[in-house]
Amino acid sequence: MTTSGSLTVVGTGIQTGQLTFAARNAIQEADKLLYFVTEPIARRYLQAMNPNAESLAPLYEDGKERFVTYMQMVERILDEAKRGLRVCAAFYGHPGVFVIPAHEAIARAREAGIPAKMLPGISAEDCLFADLGIDPALPGCQSFEATDFLVHRRQADVTASLVLWQIGAIGVQTCEVRDYAPRNLDVLAEYLSGFYGPDHRVIVYEASVYPDFECKAELTALRALPQAGVSRMSTLYVPPASIPRPADAEMVRRLGMNEEAIRSLEAKLHMKLRSIEALIGEDR
Repeated sequence: MTTSGSLTVVGTGIQTGQLTFAARNAIQEADKLLYFVTEPIARRYLQAMNPNAESLAPLYEDGKERFVTYMQMVERILDEAKRGLRVCAAFYGHPGVFVIPAHEAIARAREAGIPAKMLPGISAEDCLFADLGIDPALPGCQSFEATDFLVHRRQADVTASLVLWQIGAIGVQTCEVRDYAPRNLDVLAEYLSGFYGPDHRVIVYEASVYPDFECKAELTALRALPQAGVSRMSTLYVPPASIPRPADAEMVRRLGMNEEAIRSLEAKLHMKLRSIEALIGEDR
């Protein structure tokens, strides 16, 4: 099947001001803009940039399976592209991060011979790195969706940072538009305590959706996580509980590194660990 239509999937960032130039151009040049954002200012901003803008939010309904909603979004996006229109689908944050409709729409569009691509955006994790001063390179970083982390009994490396997404929707399969309440935080706290201990300090993080407003960063022990202020937008940051093992001499030799390079690497690592300790108020 051939068509003159196309699909560009973009991310609007967490804040409206985080929209990239490339994403803005795609939004403005589209014959049809379909979007899903959660913040009213972002909705008005998108509608002002493209008069042919349409929200995908009405597809959500209380009690409806979220996966069904996702597939309906895909069909709505593809319907417009198959009509031969230049379609832009905009999602808040990064469109490739926990956005099933974005990936599925691109895959199906390409199968149908429709040119499709994704442009990156700023995710909640990007904001977390900036707001909390976390470097994913040192001491390393693991990133999981919270329900997946529990259901598959993922093993945490306690020498690296751990980021858990969507802790406000653990085990939730349906849309909850009105009667939202976080659940299963006690299960998450118990499971994490097996790796870190119940007194290990963690941060419930939520990026600010408005410029010049502070993010939310609530410090709490794992044992108290079920009582923390968790919302739909919350992400959990779990700092490392111990330092990585010393450099392996055989691997150092194979990589052709000298002792000075190792000392430099270790110094940078310990510098970052100290900054994390200062963030959570712990001394090791």
